[in-house]
Amino acid sequence: MKNYFVSGIGTNVGKTIVSAILTEALSADYWKPIQSGTSEGTDKESVRSLVSNTISVFHPEAYLLKEPASPHLAAKLEDVKIEKRNIQLPYTSNKMIIEGAGGLLVPINEKEYVIELAQQFNASVILVVSSYLGCINHSLLSIDYLLNHNYKIHGLILNGDFQEDVKSAIINYKNIPVLAEIPFSKNANKEFISEQASKLNIYLF
Repeated sequence: MKNYFVSGIGTNVGKTIVSAILTEALSADYWKPIQSGTSEGTDKESVRSLVSNTISVFHPEAYLLKEPASPHLAAKLEDVKIEKRNIQLPYTSNKMIIEGAGGLLVPINEKEYVIELAQQFNASVILVVSSYLGCINHSLLSIDYLLNHNYKIHGLILNGDFQEDVKSAIINYKNIPVLAEIPFSKNANKEFISEQASKLNIYLF
């Protein structure tokens, strides 16, 4: 069994699309421990709708919160206390894709951050990098944080269309493997996910 924790350099960088591609490519299980913003649907249902293989299992969330906000704030609004120690990894003999919430240092309570779940579940981090003004700074800071705090970085996934100079500045910084480069897509569907899954650098897993 191998666990991968999908995090990003910020919010809305494409973690759910990347999680669907990884789940499809590896025929892995999928789990999002903390979901906020359930009034807009859940990422589990989005991933389930995009994955074609019949092996993957989609595990229930540990916390479901209505407000589309940082988990610590959404939980406070519902008088819920999120505690890392109460989040148990679902049992599986399969690989597990674990999707984080927001970026690395999104708080889940007053003292704990979402990225700490990666260490708790002995998961290697897959960092999703999206193309936008400021992405170099956010990417290098995220990489530095992970390395300086002894996280295992499995690789980067580049989401969107990058200028070559921007891409080089990110991937050459610490020479972390690039697992995939995903083109921008407005409406990702099963066909898109399947196509991108077939292009994943599977030998790196």
